[in-house]
Amino acid sequence: MAKEKVVLAYSGGLDTSIIIPWLKENYDYEVIAVCGDVGQGKETEGLEEKALKTGASKLYIEDLQEEYVTDFIFPTLKAHAVYEGKYLLGTSHARPCIAKRLVEIALREGATAICHGATGKGNDQVRFELTVKALAPRLKIIAPWRIWEIRSRDDAIDYARERNIPIPVTKEENYSMDRNLWHLSHEGADLEDPWNEPRLDSLLQLMVSPEAAPDSPTYVEIDFERGIPVKIDGQTYAPAALVKKLNAIAGANGVGIDDLVENRLVGMKSRGVYETPGGTVLYAAHRELEYLCLDRQTLHYKEQAAIKFAELVYDGNWYTPLREALSAFVDETQKTVTGTVRLKLYKGSCTPAGAKSPYSLYSEEIATFGRDEVYNQKDSEGFINLFGLPLKVRALMLNENRKGQERL
Repeated sequence: MAKEKVVLAYSGGLDTSIIIPWLKENYDYEVIAVCGDVGQGKETEGLEEKALKTGASKLYIEDLQEEYVTDFIFPTLKAHAVYEGKYLLGTSHARPCIAKRLVEIALREGATAICHGATGKGNDQVRFELTVKALAPRLKIIAPWRIWEIRSRDDAIDYARERNIPIPVTKEENYSMDRNLWHLSHEGADLEDPWNEPRLDSLLQLMVSPEAAPDSPTYVEIDFERGIPVKIDGQTYAPAALVKKLNAIAGANGVGIDDLVENRLVGMKSRGVYETPGGTVLYAAHRELEYLCLDRQTLHYKEQAAIKFAELVYDGNWYTPLREALSAFVDETQKTVTGTVRLKLYKGSCTPAGAKSPYSLYSEEIATFGRDEVYNQKDSEGFINLFGLPLKVRALMLNENRKGQERL
C-alpha cells in the first residue's frame, strides 16, 4: 500500500531544513518538498540535493516571480495598502502566492496534507492555512512548531547539528529572515529589544545604509498605466524585472529601510526591520500620481479602504470576498491613474520631483495666484454661507439658551 503524501513548504532555511527529518521520524508519510520562488535569489541554489539528502522524495522549485508581482504585489500597490503606516506587506502577500501553488501541487500529487514551518507565535501560520482552507478545505495541515518539543531557534539549531543537516544560520548570527522580490525582513536576536538600534552595516543585504549612499542625488522617472508601473526612465520592463531594477536603484541610495514594532494578528507586538527599496519608491510614485488624478471624494474614501485592505492582506485574508470586492473598487479608481512621476533619491530619502498625466485634474488656470478668467472668487461667499449654516444655527441656539439661563 502506497504511503500517504505530505507537501512541505520548503525554503531550505532553519525551520524547514529540520522539518523533513522530523516528519520522517514521526509520521509514515512520503514528503514532497515545494519551494515557491518569489525572488529569494541564491537561496534556491543547492536546495534539491539538500532536500533529497534529508529525506524528501522530490523537490519542486516553482518560479512564481511574475505571478507574485502581477497578482499580489500590484493589486496591493494599487490599493496603496500599508499596514500600520509603515509595513509594505512583503511577507504578507507572498504567503498566499506560495500557498496557492502548494495546494495545486498537493492536489496534483494526491497528497492528503500540507506542512509549513511557521511558528505558533507568528502571522505566517494564519496566511498559509487560510489559503489552504479557502482553496482546498479537505487537506490536513501539519504545523510542527505547534506540536514538537523544539521550543527555540537554538533548539532547532541543535536538532540540525545532531543530524548533520546544513543550515544557513548560527547561534551567533540568528536572525529570522524572509526574502523575496519585494523585501527582506529581519527579526529576532538583538532586534528583540526595541531599544537596540539596528546594526545596518552588517544587517542590510538589499541596500546600503543612508550614510553609505552617494553624495549626489539620483533622479528616476516611473510611468504608470491604470495604476500599474510599466516603465523606468522611459524603458519598458516586465513586472518582476521592473521591481528588481528599482530595488537596485533605490538600494544604492539607501532608500527603503523601515523599523517597526507591529501588532501581530496573534495578539503580541513584534519588532522587525524591513528592506523594501523598490517598493518604497513605487508607493511614493503611485501616491503622487493619485494626488494628480483622483478627485477628492474618491481619494479620501480610497485612503480609508486602504487601511482595511492592508489588514486583510496582513491577516492572511487574500482569498476572501471582501478582499476581492475591495480590489474591484480599487481597479475602478485606477482607470485614470496613468502618467509619469519623477522622484529624487538621496541618502535614504525619496521625495517627489514632478508628476504629469493626461488625466490630471489639476488646472493651473484655476489654481493660479495670478489673474484668471475662469474662477469667480465672489462665488466662495455663498458657498461658505451654506457650508457654515449648521454652525451658525447652532451658535445662535447656544446664545439664546445662554441668555435664558442668565435671566433665570
